[in-house]
Amino acid sequence: MASPCESAPFDVARVAREFGTPCWLYRQSMIERRIADVSRFDVVRFAQKACSNLSILKVVKDAGAMVDAVSAGEIVRALRVGYDPRAKVPGVVYTADIFDREALDLVEKHQVPVNIGSADMLEQLAERGIRVPLTVRINPGFGHGHSRKVNTGGDLSKHGVWHEDLPALVARANELGYPISGLHMHIGSGSDFAHLSQVGDAMVKAALLVGSSVRTISAGGGLPISYRKGDEATPPIDLLAYFELWDCARKMIEKKIGHAVTLEVEPGRYLVAESGYLVAEIRAVKNQGKNRFYLLDAGFTDLVRPSFYGAYHYISIYGKDGAMLVGSEPAVVAGPLCESGDVFTQEEGGFVTTRDLPEAQVGDLLVFHDAGAYGAAMSSNYNSRPLAPEVLERGGELRLIRRRQSLEDIFRLEEPCASL
Repeated sequence: MASPCESAPFDVARVAREFGTPCWLYRQSMIERRIADVSRFDVVRFAQKACSNLSILKVVKDAGAMVDAVSAGEIVRALRVGYDPRAKVPGVVYTADIFDREALDLVEKHQVPVNIGSADMLEQLAERGIRVPLTVRINPGFGHGHSRKVNTGGDLSKHGVWHEDLPALVARANELGYPISGLHMHIGSGSDFAHLSQVGDAMVKAALLVGSSVRTISAGGGLPISYRKGDEATPPIDLLAYFELWDCARKMIEKKIGHAVTLEVEPGRYLVAESGYLVAEIRAVKNQGKNRFYLLDAGFTDLVRPSFYGAYHYISIYGKDGAMLVGSEPAVVAGPLCESGDVFTQEEGGFVTTRDLPEAQVGDLLVFHDAGAYGAAMSSNYNSRPLAPEVLERGGELRLIRRRQSLEDIFRLEEPCASL
């Protein structure tokens, strides 16, 4: 494998100097570009779980995309940046397999449309007499994804109403007076068009079963990016072919039920992954037998994807002066946590690997590329480590959009109790 040759498109040393490390940086222009990429769809709905910072949501809103919420907190985030759930095209929709009590209260108070993933959610709406637009997420019986942990279809997935249970759900919804206005399918991450064709066929079948109340279908998310660079990079997804596949399903449904149907898409990773970078400092360099280790001040408390499912992130390294380093020596990149799994260069299953990287020393800066999705959003306070700051870049201007968490911020909700 060749040594890294793609640099970060910003002044790495400046970011480290002004905001410290570890630090997240997002490029606003890339988010706007990716939203434009999928604008063939009638509605682009951002899966905000991928990156839920309020400033990022405002960028998404200003670029014309709506949002999906999967928790009470995400509903409040959407409301806080001005999304209107009562609009003709709802600014925010709640998608989940359960209602916790706080989410149900918010749905009722703000009339948030609901995309249910279980029959019990329908019953809980009816018990409270909550009347909001209702759509159904269907598990078509199969799934797909780059990791078993991102496969959201099939009988080992908790997500969605099982396709064979849809007739009973439709009958119960009609009995309770809840017309099903839309259908949603998402089987996981990836761009396997054979699987996607199956999903389109399953969507048509489900829509015909529900009938003329269907006004919207959602293609879900899962649009991929290539995390690898150069010769290892996978070709970009054919977005036109992806749209045409779903548009074909939409037209078949329209022909059968006799009226227009809105086609939505719900990307998360595709809209924000390439915009984001994690900047860290190398704090130790040491040899363990035959392996050289670069130990960073960032760990899986910051970027958990490699530890969680062996995800790959491209790495570039910079000297203290900000100059990109070149060269190719095998190294393991790991973090500071008291966990053997705190390694960034590993494969699914926890198998540690080396990466061909420039020779580096303490004080050099290391950048993880394409980290905007499921990076900061999945950060934690494990080992009592503060959350890193987030910075938004636009036209060379850097703006802090979340300050670095202090230790006092972590301790604020805790009170030591007297001995029992």
